[in-house]
Amino acid sequence: MKRILISMVLTGMALSVAAQQVQPAGEYQRRATEMFHRVWTLYRVPQHGLFSEYYPQQYKDSLTYMQDGNVQSKEVSYLWPLSGVVTSANVMMRLPGKKAAYQPYVDSAMTAMYQYRDTTRKPAGYQAYPSKFEKVDRYYDDNGLVAIDYMEAYENTRNPVYLSRAREVFAFIMSGWTDVLGGGVTWLEGHSDQKPACSNGMATLAALKIYKATKDPYYLKQGIQFYDWMNRHLRDSAGLYRNDIKTATGAVNPTYYTYNTGSMLEAAMMLYSFTRQQKYYRDAKQTAQSAYHYFGQPQEGMRSEFCDLPWFATVLFRGYAALYAVEKDPVYLKAIIARVDHAWNNRDRFGLLNHNWSDKRDDAGKPKWLLDEACIAELYARMALLNL
Repeated sequence: MKRILISMVLTGMALSVAAQQVQPAGEYQRRATEMFHRVWTLYRVPQHGLFSEYYPQQYKDSLTYMQDGNVQSKEVSYLWPLSGVVTSANVMMRLPGKKAAYQPYVDSAMTAMYQYRDTTRKPAGYQAYPSKFEKVDRYYDDNGLVAIDYMEAYENTRNPVYLSRAREVFAFIMSGWTDVLGGGVTWLEGHSDQKPACSNGMATLAALKIYKATKDPYYLKQGIQFYDWMNRHLRDSAGLYRNDIKTATGAVNPTYYTYNTGSMLEAAMMLYSFTRQQKYYRDAKQTAQSAYHYFGQPQEGMRSEFCDLPWFATVLFRGYAALYAVEKDPVYLKAIIARVDHAWNNRDRFGLLNHNWSDKRDDAGKPKWLLDEACIAELYARMALLNL
């Protein structure tokens, strides 16, 4: 539940036509490589082994995704944007013949993420800003992303340190589980006003990814508990996931974001692969189709053609990729990548993409957010691996 105001511009491009305009896998691998190294060149803060929030970095950019509202960008990025860098490194490592070349990037990115670990509060967890600079809040959705990234790195490298750290992070997430509204975790440690889809959806995936690697039944049980809680409280009749539920009143916030639906689509396919229970497959198919119609079609006064926050749409892409592995129907994937390709063809003078994929080229070169750019390398690398 990141609090971001996103200005969306509707375009006249028909989705059915745009969805057919995809490039060969080799071209997507080239773009992924180009974008990945551009991010590491422009955003890297070498003296700290971290990354800046924006490029160009002006320290005047207001960040609106915190509990406290507007926060100015600082010397390095907050944890959420960094996770986009970590994820992209993990996906790049999976490209054919690239494991050795990208493992140093994975290890470096994981070392950067470890700088956000806070042990002054128990249990240990990851705070929103590197702990060596200051003590700040710890968000459960951020920690879900950290656990997922550790498991992706473990899958790539088999480094047992990454598995151990993922388990530690999941223990922190579970420390936030309460019986209010029958379970689930809140958004922010110490604040009990709401239980959002972002925290609980990412916790679902974190548990399932640890289970996939370890076959420890505890994590499958917890993953199912989170999944069932999400379906009881935040899934609507069409299979989309609403943003949050207020703990005091039980009122549901009916706002929809691509990433909340995307995380649960991927979770449903993981549960189907583990259990072979058809209910999860049915859930996934309904969710996939509903997301396509809701987020993929132009709607008056609303987001159109997957022009959500780029990273949000990337999470939905992951869910669609998990479904594609079973169904082999690329229509959903092609629809999203067509919007990314439009943005690619409208890069600014620094080679960076617009926050809104449907915008025209930004000739002014205004500051671009790290998370918006890091996820492009991930998307194109995933497209190269899918080889549609």
